[in-house]
Amino acid sequence: MKQTSPEGTNGVDAARAADNTLTDPTQNTAATTTPAPASEKKRVRMSRADRRKQLVGVARELFAAQGFDGVSIEEIAAAAQVSKPVVYEHFGSKEGIYNVVVDRELVTLTELLSARMNIGLPEREVLESIVVAVLDYIEHNDDGFRLLVQRSPATLGGDSFSTVIADVADYASDLLAPMLGRNGISPQYARIYGQTLAGALGQVGQWWVDVRQPDKETVAEHVVNFMWNGLRGLESQPRLLTRGGH
Repeated sequence: MKQTSPEGTNGVDAARAADNTLTDPTQNTAATTTPAPASEKKRVRMSRADRRKQLVGVARELFAAQGFDGVSIEEIAAAAQVSKPVVYEHFGSKEGIYNVVVDRELVTLTELLSARMNIGLPEREVLESIVVAVLDYIEHNDDGFRLLVQRSPATLGGDSFSTVIADVADYASDLLAPMLGRNGISPQYARIYGQTLAGALGQVGQWWVDVRQPDKETVAEHVVNFMWNGLRGLESQPRLLTRGGH
């Protein structure tokens, strides 16, 4: 009988071991698939309208957090996972996308105020509606409100939060004119009172957007209390005690 050499036995065993390694999935490290790095993931394809909407949303968050000067086109593109030319293609410049973002926020706030301003309601209810509308907007669009009240560069055109406050002041002036007349005050001074109310409301909004205390309803109640009861106690012949009147 032919004897199998030790070397031959070892060779067969080695071959079997190698074969087992190739067929055993627990030992086949070479066949394991390594996930592609995140940077190599393909960019999500969007329609032109969807891409524009995405870019506006990304820019809105960045501008609200960092201001106009603190944001670059590179940051907007990186946050949206697109190249800079894509941003330029849609908006032309950083100023272009900034103005689009601001204009959209102004439309949102203006439409909300317009929906709440019902001249047919009693005067106090109209005042309450205006106050609550501004606070509602801040509660649900704090990023947008911060963006509106920021000081945008003088080189930029378009409207700002001051434009909205001016509109509120005009509306309040028209609303207050009859009330002032009933108190013996010439309606020609209505604009003074309208500007005072609108300015106070805007300032309260800028304070409350950051602190959020007390809650919205409490803030609205006290703002209306101050404004309404101040209006109810108006003097027909106001004078400054420190100046001796005139």
